Amino acid sequence: MISFEPKDLSTGKLHGYLLSAVAPRPIAFASTVDKDGNPNLSPFSFFNVFSANPPILIFSPARRVRNNTTKHTLENVEETKEVVINVVNYDIVHQMSLSSTEYPENINEFDKAGLTMLQSDIVKPFRVAESPVQLECKVNDIIKLGTEGGAGNLVICEVVKLHIEDEMLNEEGIIDQEKLDLVARAGGSFYSRAKKGFFEIPKPLSTLGIGVDSFPEHIKNSMILTGNDLGMLGNVEKLPTTAEVKTFIEEVSERYPNISEASHREKHKLAHNYLSFGDIQSAWKILLS
Repeated sequence: MISFEPKDLSTGKLHGYLLSAVAPRPIAFASTVDKDGNPNLSPFSFFNVFSANPPILIFSPARRVRNNTTKHTLENVEETKEVVINVVNYDIVHQMSLSSTEYPENINEFDKAGLTMLQSDIVKPFRVAESPVQLECKVNDIIKLGTEGGAGNLVICEVVKLHIEDEMLNEEGIIDQEKLDLVARAGGSFYSRAKKGFFEIPKPLSTLGIGVDSFPEHIKNSMILTGNDLGMLGNVEKLPTTAEVKTFIEEVSERYPNISEASHREKHKLAHNYLSFGDIQSAWKILLS
């Protein structure tokens, strides 16, 4: 067995070991607003429930390892003392991942991820309409664990209102875990689906994905493409060029004759098929043909 003392490892190396060893971890999809009411949405896997009376959740937006800066979520809860914790199920996991992209402060991650802002009843931050369970919270305290990169900040949240989708409840009014279909975070690019096991999602682009808000309306409002499809499509730096689309369509012309003249619905079905295999570039070329 190999052994280390934390002081002998770089923060990045230690961070990687800890995240891979303490896994899978539940995900707090935290919605906040700044003092001017501008929304922010970001996931955190340093998260759990710690008390039922009072109902307390704690999540930790750590200082960035690479440059020791703080995240907008932390700055917002310090200013407003409010947050909504939305749970993440499999249906929105790619949109959740896209929202973790470090967009500039004035960018709305709800729009970038293609998620719907839902007005809360008690607190100012919006709920994620697509999340099956949403927890409105007041922030009781923030405990800073250090001042260097990688240091956590424990945001102690008291739940003031719960929202649960009816279809997630069984006949006894209890949450059905299989219907809920939660996902959790593990090390590297790995996630765990509660009823299926591990799977991978490529990390969001450091160059910033184009986001769902930049899509043509027929793609954003597709009845075929899922939320996960939109999340994958949004995590590209740029769209294929006209020449690349033309070359691709020529290459698949025998298999898909007249695809360029097909309806949006037909193209969306074919793009969805490519996305099910993780082929995002081909999906975009179909959609843009």
